[in-house]
Amino acid sequence: MSTQLHTFHAIAFAENFSKKEMAAYVSTVRAGIHELRSDLGEDGEAFLYPFGVVVFRDTPPERRDRELVRLRRAVPTLTPEVVREDFTVEEAPGSPISVDAGVLRLNQLSPDRAGIVALTVAQSAAMEYYERIVEALFARLRGLVAELGRRGTVPLRVRPLHRFIAEAIETRSEVLSILHLLDKPDAVWDDSGMDRIYADLRAEFDLLDRYEALESKLRAVQEGLELVLDVARDRRLVLLEVAIVALIVFEIVLSFT
Repeated sequence: MSTQLHTFHAIAFAENFSKKEMAAYVSTVRAGIHELRSDLGEDGEAFLYPFGVVVFRDTPPERRDRELVRLRRAVPTLTPEVVREDFTVEEAPGSPISVDAGVLRLNQLSPDRAGIVALTVAQSAAMEYYERIVEALFARLRGLVAELGRRGTVPLRVRPLHRFIAEAIETRSEVLSILHLLDKPDAVWDDSGMDRIYADLRAEFDLLDRYEALESKLRAVQEGLELVLDVARDRRLVLLEVAIVALIVFEIVLSFT
């Protein structure tokens, strides 16, 4: 068998997929541990993940476009894709497993190994989507802190801060929910080659370090917002105390008239 190149193309969306939506899209189904797989015949296959990512293996661009049209029929509320990521696998007889210059080299790409590659590429695409969200939250926090430094205080209205905190907490919960996706799949334990592939791919995409950075930034955003909210509450309390003192003085003045 000669050397073959396989391309994995991941597309991440803002929405997660329900089982019903996944079943409506996938026609020829092979259920994996984390995904549903659809056989596209000569055009490869598609992997659909519940965390909002579809991965195509060896699928020409025009067929991918048609499949995305089908996916949007199955999920009418689907927004435009937010992240695209490609990865190449080189399959060659006798080749040792290695990752070099962004290419995974191995001796055989079995269906199970293809599933491991697709899962890791999907995780990386999902991670990039969350990284963009968290960076936007962090930028908004920097704006609030800069305003606090310039004015020495914050606006009296705390409702926007409450909404911001709720958004940060919701995002952190969603990011934490993908932690189980970083667990080693059961199939890896039965194949030392798959174990090596999974370890090399996680290192190539830097998944664990990226996840820890995301969690750290989200924690910083939440703590920063709580500090800003404390400043706003302190200001409201001071104004309340001033108002109470003013009312007492006013009552005393009225008692002498």
